[in-house]
Amino acid sequence: MVAAIMFYILATVLVGSAVMVVFSKNPVHSVLFLILAFFNAAGLFVLLGAEFVAMILVIVYVGAVAVMFLFVVMMLDINFTELRKGVQDYLPIGLLIGFILLVEMAVIAGGWSLTDGIATTITTPTPIASEVHNTEAIGRILYTDNMFLFQLGGLILLVAMIGAIVLTHRQRPGVKKQNIGDQVRRRRDDAYEAVNVKPGQGI
Repeated sequence: MVAAIMFYILATVLVGSAVMVVFSKNPVHSVLFLILAFFNAAGLFVLLGAEFVAMILVIVYVGAVAVMFLFVVMMLDINFTELRKGVQDYLPIGLLIGFILLVEMAVIAGGWSLTDGIATTITTPTPIASEVHNTEAIGRILYTDNMFLFQLGGLILLVAMIGAIVLTHRQRPGVKKQNIGDQVRRRRDDAYEAVNVKPGQGI
């Protein structure tokens, strides 16, 4: 009974905070509502018995990602009024893409078949919950059964990070940079000059 009450409370706050993330006019408030949504999602994971996933959600998303969003929003001088001027131009395309994604999710959800053996597959059987903890089960599935897929996911994230760096890199004139080749080729005779200074004359 208590678990059901907590579920409805956490789910209601989660849905409400997720809606406020989208409809809040202040971007800082949107990030704060996002953090609240993460905390409530972590509470739902705890109710499901997935404590490890809940802690990862709090540590990674609340402690790193959401805080990074907050710092970026607060530190960058972004004129959100200028950004909202072009929303009306791209609104039809955005609604069309959202409708297509909604139809795809509906088709996928309609194709699911809930059977007694849905938690078991032939290639990667899910560990029995009574035999192992959820942390060990996640580690076994990620790092043993699906190791190559996990490494492929990391490679995709690496390529995305490199692409983001390349796209945002700008050449700025007048910036002094270190040239390793010139430093290696530099000789002692080029580094200093011996000056014979007579007493009382200075340099």
